[in-house]
Amino acid sequence: MAELDPSVREKTDALDAAGNTTAAIGKGFAIGSAALVSLALFGAFVTRIRFASNDELFADGVNMLEPLTFAFLIVGGMVPFAFAAMTMKSVGLAAMEMVMEVQRQFDEKPHLLDENPTERPDYDACIAISTKASLKEMVAPGAMVIFTPLLTGIFFGVTAVSGLLVGSLIASVQLAISMSNSGGAWDNAKKYIEKQPAESELKGKGSDIHKAAVVGDTVGDPFKDTSGPALNIVMKLMAVLSLVFADTFFAINEGGGLFNLS
Repeated sequence: MAELDPSVREKTDALDAAGNTTAAIGKGFAIGSAALVSLALFGAFVTRIRFASNDELFADGVNMLEPLTFAFLIVGGMVPFAFAAMTMKSVGLAAMEMVMEVQRQFDEKPHLLDENPTERPDYDACIAISTKASLKEMVAPGAMVIFTPLLTGIFFGVTAVSGLLVGSLIASVQLAISMSNSGGAWDNAKKYIEKQPAESELKGKGSDIHKAAVVGDTVGDPFKDTSGPALNIVMKLMAVLSLVFADTFFAINEGGGLFNLS
């Protein structure tokens, strides 16, 4: 596309592979930081409820064996997986819309496929698709992360929120680490295969092995660039909202929620 020498592509691919490895290491620090921040905010939430209730709630910490707490521990563990699934699906939908736009331009302007095209592609249309998708597709997963702790606290009380936060924190850390590392590994695997000669064991670019690696990279890109990093926000945002609305949750049946199950 840029009409540069093929050696430039080789150098940029090597830099990209090194960047993937460096990014995976850096994301590990970011995930650890987010986990510690979420843990601190969870501790602040528990302390706030304990002070508000004059040590009637959470006096000895959070008891995970309580049925309501354990039930929402499981619910909290599901939230990161649902969020990751929604964001990855969004990436797929936006990518398919982009492919359809590119195909439309090729159909309307067949000369774009010439070796020296005389027409210029409509780049603005593609940019508009990605920009609109980046905003529109985050509404649903963002709303889920925001309203899950709020609705849990209002309807089920502070005991349920404590289980929700613990489950979300544990699942988010594990999933974020897995996605960041595996996504980078799949991307680098594809690049490694592309550099191999056709007579090698991996058979190089265009082989069935390469096609399988491309499929892996198609999943790996949203893993390492979308869902994985976004889970850091899931951890922190749920904890921040729970802490901010802690007094509101306690004001409803003294922390029992509207259903008052505890």
